[in-house]
Amino acid sequence: MQEPVRSRLASLSDFQFGAVATETIEDALLHLAQQNERAVQGAAGRMGSFRETRIVEFVFLLSEQWCLEKSVSYQAVEILERFMVKQAENICRQATTQLREKTEPQNWKALKEQLFNKFILRLVSCVQLASKLSFHYKIIRNVTVLNFLQSLGYVHTKEELLESELDVLKSLNFQINLPTPLAYVEMLLEVLGYNGCLVPATQLHATCLTLLDLVYLLHEPVYESLLRASIENSIPSQLQGEKFVSVKEDFMLLGVGIIAASAFIQNHECWSQVVEHLQSITGIALESIAEFSYAILTHSVGANTPGRQPVPPHLEARALRAATSSNT
Repeated sequence: MQEPVRSRLASLSDFQFGAVATETIEDALLHLAQQNERAVQGAAGRMGSFRETRIVEFVFLLSEQWCLEKSVSYQAVEILERFMVKQAENICRQATTQLREKTEPQNWKALKEQLFNKFILRLVSCVQLASKLSFHYKIIRNVTVLNFLQSLGYVHTKEELLESELDVLKSLNFQINLPTPLAYVEMLLEVLGYNGCLVPATQLHATCLTLLDLVYLLHEPVYESLLRASIENSIPSQLQGEKFVSVKEDFMLLGVGIIAASAFIQNHECWSQVVEHLQSITGIALESIAEFSYAILTHSVGANTPGRQPVPPHLEARALRAATSSNT
């Protein structure tokens, strides 16, 4: 197990920036921005409900065990999230139809148990599908998946495994090549490099990966902190929480927050310059970038989530105090 992990870490350190023509980068950034805009506009309801810590941790650990690259683990989480949201929406739609037509209701308890019993199978199928999207790296074979499931006490056949993959694909209309926050982070780092950022992109990249893992694992508390900061209230209303769903699906905002927090960790003296570059590239307000990066820094250094305070230009001093107090 040791050797594959070392090879995987070595591949991360060999990540190269500045090897692509500026015209290609501009087109790719525009495409990501358009994708992000559609995702934010379409965000509603239960989206984000299945980025729960235990689920994300399971996916991350499984991806690491199978020596998959980081992009696969994020992709798997996003595929599973959208699949489970679809399942929840279908159940609600069926219930609404039956109430309207006054037909005999289904056994919801049995339906819930069926969904629960197949959850691990679906999760593993999402990881396997994500691995197939990065086929240039490594595809997880069916025998590997079946052996893993058996080790957990789940006995399935190859046919059931294939049916599970097909169920996920059909539910998502075969649209599983979903954008992930990592794509936004790496694209923004590429642009920062061309714009003359004082902190090298390669230096920021490793820290960004660590913080992105952190945000995925602490998704709810990080965004809860951001919500409380944005509304200046420690107890958000249900309506405010529902409207905030679009923020949780804004990967461009997450990308700039991750990079800004990474820049502060790497070289806080250059933080303001990095944030200004990010604002110029994305059009996202400086205060929004500062608030998000502060929420990430607060959780990464282990301090209690604070109430809303004026962030710029005081972010650096506050984060330094939090880091100092956490180390004492």
